[in-house]
Amino acid sequence: MTYVVPAPPQPSVAVAGSEARFPVRRIFCVGRNYAAHAREMGRDPDREPPFFFTKPADAVVGDGETVAYPPETANFHYEAELVVAIGEGGRDIDEARALDHVWGYAVGNDLTRRDLQLQAREQGRPWDWGKAFDRSAVVGPLRPVSEVGHPATGRIHLSVNGETKQDADLSELIWSVPEIIAILSRSMELKPGDLVMTGTPAGVGPLKPGDRCEIEIEGLGAITTRIGEPS
Repeated sequence: MTYVVPAPPQPSVAVAGSEARFPVRRIFCVGRNYAAHAREMGRDPDREPPFFFTKPADAVVGDGETVAYPPETANFHYEAELVVAIGEGGRDIDEARALDHVWGYAVGNDLTRRDLQLQAREQGRPWDWGKAFDRSAVVGPLRPVSEVGHPATGRIHLSVNGETKQDADLSELIWSVPEIIAILSRSMELKPGDLVMTGTPAGVGPLKPGDRCEIEIEGLGAITTRIGEPS
């Protein structure tokens, strides 16, 4: 195959305990999937169900990396999330069989330019500039299902400079992982390499240059991101 410009590299994330990596095809994200977070964002979780948005595959950032404070924002936020890696594709996946399509799980951070997101929301515009910018999807090393099973409960905890900011349990997800996969696959075909960021608990807040953000999910370990000066 010959291209008229250089082909971009394949985005990927680490696999715990392996030199092999997981290729990233697409990143789906679930919005307002914890009731308390929906309320802190001014929404009613009993009337407005969760929904999906996306990030580009090359927005992926690994554990331990420094993310420069992004441009065009004065309100840059963290969001701790459970990440699901799809290993077997499908369309119209039965919820009862949905977990058969999961390769593994990781700890993630859905970095957000909150001011741009809220501005877009108020104007009825897409969220891309607030959510889908460069280096906005921190994903730690994937852990295969064979090692960790399917975490449906367990503490999800985020701290900034050692101070707890988010502290919840995976059992608080409005849409569970099987439900997310089933609902998502009704709209488009899932394929190996797809990642799903499942939503964040209450307690989202700002990051600034020099901050150290750490997220831990019970059974999946911890990831750390440092925020650098604007580039």
